[in-house]
Amino acid sequence: MTAPAGEARERLGAIDVGSNSIRLLVAEYDPATGLTPVDEVKDQPRLAAGLASTGRLDPAAIDRAILALRRMADVCQRRGARRISAVATAAVREAENGEEFVQRVRAEVGLPLRIIDADTEAQLSYRSVAHHFRLADTKTLIADIGGGSLELVGAVDGLVELSRSLPFGAVRLTEIFLADARNQRKALGELRKHLRKRLLRALPRTQWVGARIIGSGGTFTNLGRMVMARRGLSPADAVHGQDVSTAEVEQLLEWLGTKTPEERSAVPGLSPQRADIILAGLAVTAALLERLEAPGLTISAFGLREGLLLEMVGDVPAPVAPDPMRLVREFAERCKTDRRHVEHVRVLALSLFAKLGDELGCGPEERWLLEAASLLHDVGQLVSYQRHHKHSYQLIMHADRLGLGARERTLVALISRYHRRRGPRKKHPEFAALSGPDQAIVRRVSGLLRVADGLDRGHTAIVESVRVALTDDKLVLHVVPRLAGADLSLECWAAERKGNVLAKLLDREIEIRQGLRMGRKRKGTPEESPASRLEPVPNGRSRRGRIPRDA
Repeated sequence: MTAPAGEARERLGAIDVGSNSIRLLVAEYDPATGLTPVDEVKDQPRLAAGLASTGRLDPAAIDRAILALRRMADVCQRRGARRISAVATAAVREAENGEEFVQRVRAEVGLPLRIIDADTEAQLSYRSVAHHFRLADTKTLIADIGGGSLELVGAVDGLVELSRSLPFGAVRLTEIFLADARNQRKALGELRKHLRKRLLRALPRTQWVGARIIGSGGTFTNLGRMVMARRGLSPADAVHGQDVSTAEVEQLLEWLGTKTPEERSAVPGLSPQRADIILAGLAVTAALLERLEAPGLTISAFGLREGLLLEMVGDVPAPVAPDPMRLVREFAERCKTDRRHVEHVRVLALSLFAKLGDELGCGPEERWLLEAASLLHDVGQLVSYQRHHKHSYQLIMHADRLGLGARERTLVALISRYHRRRGPRKKHPEFAALSGPDQAIVRRVSGLLRVADGLDRGHTAIVESVRVALTDDKLVLHVVPRLAGADLSLECWAAERKGNVLAKLLDREIEIRQGLRMGRKRKGTPEESPASRLEPVPNGRSRRGRIPRDA
């Protein structure tokens, strides 16, 4: 969507001065589309360095921070940010000279930096997470590990019931337990013991066992990228919504604990600037999961800065029951897809799902994945028609504001990628990296999408509906035209060429027949009509050819 003519979108800047990093996010706000990122800047002056032992901000760290903030103020000016909100958290809040630092920033940089208390910090992080995840009807614990503290916010049905700040920051704990340790394994054990004892008193287990845990901040995003790399995926892919198991956290912590900071800096997915403090951050993560006996956690790529922006625009978390396809459609529109074609493919695909889903063994989740992939399968044509299925995969994997979790994003991207040419193959690294059940989902859903896309090969929406007949050795699709006498030979040809994946799944020959349009169109669309009964058909020779590729 674009702003109305003559009405410019407002640009805002949010700066989070943390104990380890300072981050700027410049975003554009439009009431119709919400926040759209424009620019990001990150620096790591380590304001919390030495704070645990001296109680003061180190002069060298202050100088590094002011230099970073000066660059960020320049970016805000050049990017046209009309309003800027800058906040300082644990390190500045706890330091004896924290207020002096704030005054220097205001005088030398001109930024309206303010120190926020722990409760406000937690609330801003919660607001950001609540905007990107559905928290209604669930029990959720949000964890944000900074350099100086661990912020915890617990919510039940979207209402905050716990807000707690604990001195478990990655920089702080590294300096206390790990910085000068001769035996790193023993030091990690002492740290885990300390965390276990403190969490026992600070976090009521019975109240939050079974809660969904969402992790926000640099420790968690680096954790997600390392896990993705170990799974064989690209650590550069979107990490938001990625699920990480407790076993993966423990294995990664144990493995990284055998390495030096220099060796850790080369680990795929881990930022080299975080290599010396990642052990402490992962130890806190593992201790939290252990305390709540949680099977894993979900990663949020959004944090305090987004909460600041939402505070500035007076926005509220997303509606309790938003249309799950809205962001998908908006992305398809931005990629200039043929709207009539993808909407018609969606209708045909959902009709096939209703009639063949049980036979294929599909679960309820797969209907949603099929609908999203139907709308997105052609976005790659924005880059080029040639190989557009592969371009679609890349665009979906790297899209902003798509509203998909990491697993959903990967599945939808792969289903879209396999809508043409060859079907899913284990020699493709992205497909091979999936679990067995997820590979089966991609095969089933892409098999349906391929046929539906073939049935609108000419992008004319000429196919009104599809009737299905199934025997022990054959699947027959009776294709009914929207107009009596219309020629559907192109659509039948294309659907047959793309039916190889579905034929293999059903272990049946596939035959496409052009049916006759009988009388008036029945009220309702094919997706709204109940699944037609699978009718037997006479045995006959299938027209399906052995053609491994389609146009």
